[in-house]
Amino acid sequence: MISNEILFFGAFILVIGLMLLLDLGVFSKKDHIVKFGEAAAWTVAWIALALVFYAIINTHGDWIHGMSNYAELEAVRDKYAPNLELIPGNFEASVEIYRRNMSLEFITGYLLEYALSIDNIFVIILIFSSFGVRPKYYKKVLFWGVLGAIIMRFIFIFLGSALMQRFDWIIYIFGLLLVYQGGKIFFEGGEDEKIEPAKHPVVKFTSKYFPVYPRYVREHFFVLKQGKWLLTPLFVVVLIVEFTDLIFAVDSVPAVFSVTKDPYVVFFSNIFAIMGLRSMFFFLSNIMSLFRFLKYGLGVLLVFIGGKMLAHHQLEALGFETVYSLYIILGILAVSILASLVIPEKKTPEKKVTA
Repeated sequence: MISNEILFFGAFILVIGLMLLLDLGVFSKKDHIVKFGEAAAWTVAWIALALVFYAIINTHGDWIHGMSNYAELEAVRDKYAPNLELIPGNFEASVEIYRRNMSLEFITGYLLEYALSIDNIFVIILIFSSFGVRPKYYKKVLFWGVLGAIIMRFIFIFLGSALMQRFDWIIYIFGLLLVYQGGKIFFEGGEDEKIEPAKHPVVKFTSKYFPVYPRYVREHFFVLKQGKWLLTPLFVVVLIVEFTDLIFAVDSVPAVFSVTKDPYVVFFSNIFAIMGLRSMFFFLSNIMSLFRFLKYGLGVLLVFIGGKMLAHHQLEALGFETVYSLYIILGILAVSILASLVIPEKKTPEKKVTA
């Protein structure tokens, strides 16, 4: 018999797949430059869809694990939320508590993942600029980037969950990794980043093991020359975007595990954030320079999440709840955005050239 988890997961993937086809190109095959208005509309649509999913979990979250009685609810609680207090013997009241907690974990994880995705946008903008990708092909590259990200996040999340269930000490490794990455972002956030295409590891690897055509061929990923198929630079850019998401997943996936131990909630929050990444990219790409302190805020955010993982036993003893994480995440983002808008940027005076 198929479990509720598989049925719910399958339905979720089906809906996301249909939205992906609608959003990223099957119904709009013509390559075009995504305008600000279109990007804003899709950004709002994806945020609205995430909020609808939040409402579904808040009212029917028990569907995910198929809990029909108090004993089953208690077993799931012990596995994924051991500190959640239920009402012994009262299934209806207890399942309501569980739904509220699960929905709060989802929206907190979604906000955290969405915030961390902004740093990914910084890097993708840099990649497109460094490799000279034409704006009309951004959408196609990001389409395949999103597909690859979904597959990689699925593997990362459920493998990470299995490891955390088996080895408790892994949470401390995740915590140390996040503190290190957060500190690195904070102290290096103001430095100008550069990508040298010829020295990028993906370019070097691809050029060494695969035949690569020396220039772009419109929107094509492959080109046939003298009876031989060659990769185009546009396909190499797709690989670089996938590689970049793989690096970011090392930070973002453990970060969401600091909010919830339920791999399904982690996956759902990750996927909604990733699906909104493409529209957010086009929405923010032209105004990213306005939020110059945001990277520092993301660094502080990672340090907070990592510290929370390192001190999770102490925080649980003090009664630290998921909603507190939500408030702190919102506060960090609000302060960094507000500081970017209020504090004027210091302009370097131009040096006078004397004869």
